[in-house]
Amino acid sequence: MPLPFLTADRTFDAASDSSLPYDDRDRWRRPYRPGPWRVGGAALGLLLASFVLFAAVLIALTGSASSAAVVLGLALAVIAAALRMLRMGVWVSARGLRHVCFLMTRTVPWRRVVSVRTVQQPVRWLGLPRTVQGQALTLVRKDRAPEDTDPLLTTHSLDFLHRPAAFDRAADTVEAWAAEYGRH
Repeated sequence: MPLPFLTADRTFDAASDSSLPYDDRDRWRRPYRPGPWRVGGAALGLLLASFVLFAAVLIALTGSASSAAVVLGLALAVIAAALRMLRMGVWVSARGLRHVCFLMTRTVPWRRVVSVRTVQQPVRWLGLPRTVQGQALTLVRKDRAPEDTDPLLTTHSLDFLHRPAAFDRAADTVEAWAAEYGRH
């Protein structure tokens, strides 16, 4: 069984021109690996959830079942948040481009994409309100004004902080998908 989170481990050239029979271009795939900040944050969340689950077991053995159920619900919420944080990012397929945020997911078919380009602009640092000068991969759509662009990836996000080469590879890959499928 192929592991979809390992698809970006190949070299950049091999990942863009794959004519393998099992390479399904209709499957949603992230064209880059999750960054160490994202993986570390999710790992800490799952570690916290393990302690909360242990507390739920202790409460169930010594206290009331309703208190244990509340703590179990809290642990499940932390697990869901950690898994959603790992899922966040940009995903591409032959059908379109999908931007997965923490609370919502937007999918744009390729026929509605005007361009995907890298621009120099102020970007959020680790998703916080503080902005710094950096690069962003922006999406220009047909149903919006050209100045109303969506930043998809930034150089200071959880995936690309202190990894400019990884940002460049990911931006080039998403731009290549847009160039290939945007003209259909």
